[in-house]
Amino acid sequence: MTRVAAPSRVHFGLFHVPPGGEAAPGVRAFGGVGLMVDAPGVAVTAQPADAWRFEGPLASRAQAFAMRFAASLPGDARRPFRVLVERCPAEHTGLGVGTQLGLAVAKAVAVAAGFPALPAEDLAARVGRGERSGVGVHGFDRGGLVADAGKEPGEAVSALLAHVALPPAWRVVLFTPPAPASWHGPRERAAFAASPGGDPDGLRRLAETAVLPAARAGDFGAFADAVHAFNLRAGEPFAAAQGGPYASPEVADLVADLRKAGVRGVGQSSWGPTVFALAPDPDAATGLVPRFGRRAPATVARVSGGHAVSAG
Repeated sequence: MTRVAAPSRVHFGLFHVPPGGEAAPGVRAFGGVGLMVDAPGVAVTAQPADAWRFEGPLASRAQAFAMRFAASLPGDARRPFRVLVERCPAEHTGLGVGTQLGLAVAKAVAVAAGFPALPAEDLAARVGRGERSGVGVHGFDRGGLVADAGKEPGEAVSALLAHVALPPAWRVVLFTPPAPASWHGPRERAAFAASPGGDPDGLRRLAETAVLPAARAGDFGAFADAVHAFNLRAGEPFAAAQGGPYASPEVADLVADLRKAGVRGVGQSSWGPTVFALAPDPDAATGLVPRFGRRAPATVARVSGGHAVSAG
C-alpha cells in the first residue's frame, strides 16, 4: 500500500487578475504568493485491487482524478487500485483542496504503479490542476512559502518564482466560519470576468521587496505586516463581486478584530471563508484559539515541508 500525506494551501492573493478573466498573449497572468501548512491536510492511500474502488470523503472527486491520471500512463501500467481518501478538508473553504487531493491521488497511484519520480508539475498537468495559481502545485513538493510567477496562455502550470523555508517555530491559525461553499465554479468565473484588473506590478513588487525578504530573514513582524498588506490589496480587484476586499462581512469583521487584538499577519485565504492568522510561536498561536475559536472552528497548523510518501 502507498500512502501520500499532502499539506493544505493558504493563498495570500494573486499578482495579476487579467481584465475579463482571460490572459493576453505574452502576459503572465495570475501568479501570487501562498503558504503550505500541515493541517488540516489530505491523506490518500492506493493499493492494488482486482477492480478500481474509491472510498472515503470526496471519493467521486478522487475517482475522477485517478481515472484521468491512469489514462495518461502507458497501457501496460493501467492496472486497477483501491483508492482510499483517509482525510480531506471540506471543499471550497480557501485551502486548495481540489489541487491537493488531485495531486495526492495522482502521486499515490503513480508510486503504486511504478512511477515514483513524477514531479508535481507533471502530476498537475495530467489531472488538470493549476489552471490559475501554481502555489499549491509547487508547494505540494516543496512546502514552505511559495511565489509563482504567473502563466502565459498555453502553459500548464505557472513558473516558480521563489520558495522560502520558514522558521520552524512559526505557526498559522486557521479560522473557518460556517458559510455556504459558493465561491467556485460559475460564480468564481463570473468574478474573474467582472474584475477590472488590479495592480500586478505593485503586488509583485510588494512580494519581492517585503514579503519574500522578511521571510528569508526570519523577521516575523515584517513578514506579518507585509502579508496583511499584500492580502488586502490582492482582494481589491474582487471588491465589486464580494462587496469589499473580503468574501463576507463575517470574514471582514474577524480580520478586523484579530488586528485589534494585536495579530498583525491576518487575512483571507483565497476566496475564503477561511481566515489565517500568523503567529511567531506555538504559545501565541494556541492563545488565539480560546479568544476567537467561538466565532469559527480553529486549527493550529505548522508550516509544511511538502508531501510525504510512505509504504504500508
